[in-house]
Amino acid sequence: MPTITVDKAALFESLGRDYTTEEFDELCFEFGIELDEDVCIAEFKKDDMPNEMQTSAIERPVVGGKQEAPQLKIEIPANRYDMLCFEGISLMLNIFNGKQKSPNYTLKPSPTGELQSLTATKDTSRIRPFVSGAILRNVKFTKERYDSFIALQDKLHQNLARQRTLVAIGTHDLDTIEGPFTYEALPPEEIKFAPLNQTKVMTAVELMKFYESDKHLSRYLHIIKDSPVYPVILDRNRTVCSMPPIINSNHSKISLNTRNVFIDITATDITKAEICNNILVTMFSQYTEEPFTIEPIEIISPHNDQSRQVPKLNPRPTTASVAYINACCGLSLTPSEICSLLTRMSYTARPSPTNSSDTVDVLVPPTRADVLHQADIMEDVAIAYGFNKLPRAFPQVSGTVGQPLAINKLSDIVRLEAAMAGWSEVMPLILCSHDENFAWLNRVDDGTTAVRLANPKTAEYQVVRTSLLPGLLKTIRENKHHGVPMKIFEVSDVAFKDLDRERKSRNERHFAAAWYGKSSGFEVVHGLMDRIMLMLKSAFVVGEEGLSGKAPGGSSAYWISEVDDKTFFPGHAAQIHLRIGGKESVVGVFGILHPTVLERFELRYPVSTLEMNIEVFL
Repeated sequence: MPTITVDKAALFESLGRDYTTEEFDELCFEFGIELDEDVCIAEFKKDDMPNEMQTSAIERPVVGGKQEAPQLKIEIPANRYDMLCFEGISLMLNIFNGKQKSPNYTLKPSPTGELQSLTATKDTSRIRPFVSGAILRNVKFTKERYDSFIALQDKLHQNLARQRTLVAIGTHDLDTIEGPFTYEALPPEEIKFAPLNQTKVMTAVELMKFYESDKHLSRYLHIIKDSPVYPVILDRNRTVCSMPPIINSNHSKISLNTRNVFIDITATDITKAEICNNILVTMFSQYTEEPFTIEPIEIISPHNDQSRQVPKLNPRPTTASVAYINACCGLSLTPSEICSLLTRMSYTARPSPTNSSDTVDVLVPPTRADVLHQADIMEDVAIAYGFNKLPRAFPQVSGTVGQPLAINKLSDIVRLEAAMAGWSEVMPLILCSHDENFAWLNRVDDGTTAVRLANPKTAEYQVVRTSLLPGLLKTIRENKHHGVPMKIFEVSDVAFKDLDRERKSRNERHFAAAWYGKSSGFEVVHGLMDRIMLMLKSAFVVGEEGLSGKAPGGSSAYWISEVDDKTFFPGHAAQIHLRIGGKESVVGVFGILHPTVLERFELRYPVSTLEMNIEVFL
């Protein structure tokens, strides 16, 4: 979850009181956020601290020759985009505490009565097809507000915008540019401007090379680098405002003196673009001359039917069932009580005029894009009521006591026995290369066995393993510097194609072990297999008894027989046969690995391995 750092004194001032760390931690818990850290070094006294902490405690508050202000680090749920800044946290906590009403956001045209327009050309569909925006008029920035404004954009870019791949936000000093604006997609060599905090005019080609070594912007270049056209925002005079999602123009950069802010938002996902737009303007419209007033703009985009006026800040109407909320929370709240609780969470709610006893009509504010279902409303009712106050009761439903799946319980039994026998458990990756899974084990891929990755990023991860052996052998290879003998095992899943299944594949739980030492270790692996079979209550019979059907029919019995398997040294491998309830099957194989297998995995000493399917014991 994202963590937001805010000025402690400023936040407490906005909340109207000073809190102790414990009190504020409790407030955060009640609201559903978490106080991660109270960075209040200035409150510590040197004499109260251990000697080894005194130096760091004295040095930390001093930044640039000034005393660092105490700060709070607050962890925000990933769905609460409206709380990714100081303004959002302060606003929502004040509403929760009943000290402020939920704002009524107003769309108001410019003093001339005309809307600024942003026209998207058809070529933008080739790279970032959607655009949105807004204007904040007569904003009063301070350094703290300005820093918070920039930080919110960065948090939205990192989280909701998925590192600018889905959404890119640009902010401009409207007094330095002139509308109407256009959103175009041009060849890189035709785009020329001085990027933010630079004075040299560059083409887009030169700009991309210039920022290749920039530790911040280089991570975004790949988004448009290979495209034949780059997106660009232009004003009436063809002055470049920004080249999303990379950088804004230095010509229109905002500062503490900026009073009118033009916001452009380009995107590959129109829904997320509008969410970012709503969050940005609602949070900082409180600093406009007329608080919570936003100037809309006209988006003209006929080629994709996206012409519209943005932002849309009307509350979304929905309903919630009183019975559903009470059933989930274990309460007996009346509709009026539920509406009162929802008011603390910034909703506007009232009992439904048509069904006032079981339904409440709810207006979801534009800041709450995370509210999708009445379950989200129910959760906010529970938060406002107090999680610690909810009645605690054992569910009145049978069969709700948790217990492990049978296959996991069986796996734990096998793990415990192998560990008690002196073997070490390892957990390799479930993906491997095609050669490791087949050719390196002298096995042939018939095309119907392994689940292949459609677009593997590297040759090392091409298929889902059909055997645990490659992982064990690679583990030994990477630990050859340790002493021998080496005894390792794994209990995990392998996957096979199965066209009869819905997912066209199935998992099998296998147990595998490998001995690596100066001797073959065949008898050690054989002994481990016998021990596991004993603990699984399977009796050993000689091969002749099994083949003749003389093995116990009503119980579990196993026997071994020689097998010609190219993975193993000729004459030194055996199949494991199992009979349970009269049904026979081959459940595994063990033996000494073939020298060519050892060579491919770069192993110098002999290796004996065992692998068996343990699901058949269920």
